[in-house]
Amino acid sequence: MPDDIRKDADAEQHRRSLQPDPVALGRRGFMAGAGVAGFALAAHPIQAQTVITTDMNGLVGGMAEVPAADNRKLPVYYARPAQGSNFATVIVAQEIFGVHEHIKDVCRRLAKEGYLAIAPDYYFRAGNALAVTDVPTLLRDIIGKVSDAQIMSDIDSTVKWAAGSVAKGDTKKLGITGFCFGGRVTWLYVAHNPGVKAGVAWYGPLEGQKNDMRQMFPSELVAKINAPVLGLYGGADGGISNDSVDRMRAALRAAGKSSEIITYPDTPHAFHADYRPTYRAGPAKDGWQRLVVWFSRNIA
Repeated sequence: MPDDIRKDADAEQHRRSLQPDPVALGRRGFMAGAGVAGFALAAHPIQAQTVITTDMNGLVGGMAEVPAADNRKLPVYYARPAQGSNFATVIVAQEIFGVHEHIKDVCRRLAKEGYLAIAPDYYFRAGNALAVTDVPTLLRDIIGKVSDAQIMSDIDSTVKWAAGSVAKGDTKKLGITGFCFGGRVTWLYVAHNPGVKAGVAWYGPLEGQKNDMRQMFPSELVAKINAPVLGLYGGADGGISNDSVDRMRAALRAAGKSSEIITYPDTPHAFHADYRPTYRAGPAKDGWQRLVVWFSRNIA
């Protein structure tokens, strides 16, 4: 198992210990909150309900299929304003848990800000992450079979689709944001695609052990990161050390990059995930406000 994903799995086991007891909550309340949110209970430590739910008023979107480079049909979730066209476009890179309801809600939040937001399910060839009932199986049988190169290709295909008549995006105004594993993907994609104008990476691993699936890490790609990236990290993250964040911050500064990394003291991993006990309202809201300003300044 790759080092960065192993650390995340260890942190996940700790977070699972913080999961509310379904018996204490009452089976009806616990299952209602979980069922509405659409999370696999065994794999996703959840609270009784999500904190934020964004409606579709004034928006259009839903699931769609994107032609991938290998002629497969890549599932994506998208949301955009119902009126207008040529929307600045933001790719939303999922956590390890797939394109679940929280990731879809992030797309809707971005659409409310006037963006076309698209979350590609780049795990789909390996299986349905939402159907997996335990974290070790998810890591071994889904995440461990999807290469960085495949993810980059699938996001490229998503960007191409974004400019079409359904999505109505302007891919000359392109950004990307992502969470955890998707935070790492955000750094990688900004280095991969010179057309990206900005990125916002939420607690994505910056260093790790290479293997066939993971051949580069953000800390090795500083020279290729030519669009500004805002990094948002927790100072009490059990899987991403403050030292690795400090090294990335210093490397970006030394290279003269216009990126910025914010560390929230005493804040855990996954602090934006409002369906999990790790959610921290203060840092999550501050980070979101920073994201809105960052994208408005750089891609809108």
